[in-house]
Amino acid sequence: METRKVQMTGGSTYTVSLPKTWATENDVSSGTTVEFYPEGDELLLTPERETRRQEGSLDVSGLEDEQLMRAVMTMYVSGFDIITLEAGRITTDQRSAIRDATQRLVGVEVLQETSDSVVIQDLLDSAELSIVNAVTRMRLIAQSMLEDAVRALVENDDDIAHDVIERDDDVDRLWLVVSRIFRATLRSPRAVEELGVSREDCFDFHSSARQLERIADHAVKISDIALKLGDLPADVADAIHGLHAEAGSVFEQSMDALFAEDADEANRLGHGALAAVVEIDEHTRQIDDKLRELEPAQAQSLGLIVDSLSRSADYGGNIAETALQKAAPRP
Repeated sequence: METRKVQMTGGSTYTVSLPKTWATENDVSSGTTVEFYPEGDELLLTPERETRRQEGSLDVSGLEDEQLMRAVMTMYVSGFDIITLEAGRITTDQRSAIRDATQRLVGVEVLQETSDSVVIQDLLDSAELSIVNAVTRMRLIAQSMLEDAVRALVENDDDIAHDVIERDDDVDRLWLVVSRIFRATLRSPRAVEELGVSREDCFDFHSSARQLERIADHAVKISDIALKLGDLPADVADAIHGLHAEAGSVFEQSMDALFAEDADEANRLGHGALAAVVEIDEHTRQIDDKLRELEPAQAQSLGLIVDSLSRSADYGGNIAETALQKAAPRP
């Protein structure tokens, strides 16, 4: 850390000198334009940078299947707009994995292919992405997935179960978008300004999006089990319906609290959701007792479903805690 004294020039202008080492490292010299970004009582300064597409390259020699797909996604989340994947020779299996990865990303397409490289590009303007819209979409999809997963179970409807499983890809794509936006705000004050959302709020939305992604995963888990089960006893079906209704209420209150503009409203909803989570834990124990009367294999499968609904409520509780922190006074 270095300190500088503020001076006045011309009788009305405050000036402060820049550390020479920092200026040299960032190509700042006499006549260079710098940008200022006010954040509360802080003022961030950065050299003026020409807006350009971020390009990166990655050696994918030896990477295949899931490893290669994760590598592509990592480059995307890190903020690269144009990604060149290189190897001595790109195999057919690697090309297939790269295409699968691009299909799991929003707005990304293969731009160019040669024998030893594949170039993919994000066609979306990052400045037009909205973390609020992405989280809102995740909320709607995850909510409908959980609801339909329980319906597929209770109605023994395999078509609905398969549809829930397919929708998980949409949630995963949006989760990666949210992660990409959040990391951009950590790197650049310009990204924060363009987004119109503070870094703290971005952190809260990112944390909540992670919970939504997990809720969607549990909806898939319920659907997978539903495909293997037959008709349920009426009392068990009613109990699971009731548990889902309670978990769904926690989910709704938590997300409403997260998006509430009024702090009092956010606190009311957040505390209400957390109180409901405690009640759900007791209800879960009652259902577990009821399942012990069933055939062991069926009881075990239904126990996993009850656990998934309970965990979904817990994830909703995590969102409620984030909403309470977001609504709290800031120092």
